[in-house]
Amino acid sequence: MTVVAELRNLRVRIGGRPIVDGVSLAAHAGRITAVIGPSGSGKTTTGLALLGEYPAGAVVDGEVHTPAGPVGYVPQHPASVLNPARRAGALLTGIAARRGGDRRARGRRIEEALRLAQLPDPRTVLRRFPHQLSGGQQQRAVLAQSFLLGARVIVADEPTTGQDALTKQGIVAELAAVAARGIAVVLLSHDLDVVRELADEVVVMQAGKVVDRGPASSVLAGPAPRIPRAARPPRPAPSGPNRLETRTLTARHRNSTTQGAVTVLSDIGISLAAGECLALVGRSGSGKTTLGRCLAGLHRAYEGSVLLDGTPLPRSLRSRTRAELASVQYVFQDAKAAFDEHRPVLDQVARSAVRLRGAAPEAARRAALTTLGELGLPEPLAGRRPGALSGGELQRAALARALLAGPRVLVCDEITSGLDAAARATVLDSLARLGEREDLSLVFITHDLTAAAALADRIAVLDAGRIAESGPTARLIGTPQHPITRELLSALPAGDSVPGGDDRLRDPCRPGRYARDA
Repeated sequence: MTVVAELRNLRVRIGGRPIVDGVSLAAHAGRITAVIGPSGSGKTTTGLALLGEYPAGAVVDGEVHTPAGPVGYVPQHPASVLNPARRAGALLTGIAARRGGDRRARGRRIEEALRLAQLPDPRTVLRRFPHQLSGGQQQRAVLAQSFLLGARVIVADEPTTGQDALTKQGIVAELAAVAARGIAVVLLSHDLDVVRELADEVVVMQAGKVVDRGPASSVLAGPAPRIPRAARPPRPAPSGPNRLETRTLTARHRNSTTQGAVTVLSDIGISLAAGECLALVGRSGSGKTTLGRCLAGLHRAYEGSVLLDGTPLPRSLRSRTRAELASVQYVFQDAKAAFDEHRPVLDQVARSAVRLRGAAPEAARRAALTTLGELGLPEPLAGRRPGALSGGELQRAALARALLAGPRVLVCDEITSGLDAAARATVLDSLARLGEREDLSLVFITHDLTAAAALADRIAVLDAGRIAESGPTARLIGTPQHPITRELLSALPAGDSVPGGDDRLRDPCRPGRYARDA
């Protein structure tokens, strides 16, 4: 086996504290090496070392050997490497131009990269700016960049994070195809189902050290851990007034190329009562995030109305009062981009209570420490700057910051997608406890039908910007009516299940659908 990239005894320290401690790793041509471990274990720092990148202020020891060609990187937070002022097409064209060729040849390479990245409707995506793409679309656009670079090594940091089950199948199949073409893949992942199906070798990290390594068949010999289910028992339909409601909401993205607009949501009507949890599910690009942003005042280009306790909310965040801002809080999928990298996380979480509730600074700090601790972030971690926290830790901090505002509606956009199993269970348990509060309503945007079934009173399935199906969770999971709902359920990894689900939709005896040829 040809080694195309290697780390030898890598040590990375920040402020004297080891982030990565004596890690050795080899990436082989045509093989997939998975690095797994809990949030904060050092996976991302290890992967970035192959690109020659380290956290600010880091002291680095050890050896890093990489190929002469570029190393591709697909980050957990794809928006961080996409220029917000340039359309996706311009970004890809600029990369394609580095390898020469005429305009037609560059166009063919871009089309091939988009096909390999499993990006549906590429012409529409190429015309959009990064903020007009869903998290899943952003991720696949970045994957296409790596293909265009002609990388011999691709570091994929949680590439299936935030993806629906159907899209995940495509991306995982493509990573297998990348390896089949002789490219080394270093996969950093919490998704043990994906690792189980893809990896040739697994490296297990904890607290910056390698604690286990070997063939995937031996390291992951036991059953994959599952998310705790049935976090809340079924409840009767609420009879009180709606806490939040949309009426005939139609949202658009501007299309500067045609001087027009692209409709991304059509005639959306949803409602939820106080204390109720509504899950929004659907494929990447179906409009879930745009709907959540409309609710929070982050996307104002829509017709129709959003009502809070029967009163229309201003479309724009800038037009909402402090009380309205506090009442509807949004937790972003990309938590890293939502924090100021120069200020301690604890200060930013406490600031929410000061700014939106008028809390005294010391009282806000105590409340922030309590909430962060309940989410598994003790004071030593919370006192660090965002760059010193893992993606999963930042997601929990973002949830704490929203809760410090004292919201009546909490919109959570894929907040469990970047977490390891233990951290995901912690956050889901916290959301389940929040769901018991009669003064708080939850909008849970997710690709994870198992988590949706555990938390939500009702589920709405979006498809191509419309509500394809909605209803009580038990009914929708048990007897899905719409083809897209059945397709999403059938795409769950073999052996997984949702409470009340129809096992006839899945065949636990069939081979893993992500499996590579032996």
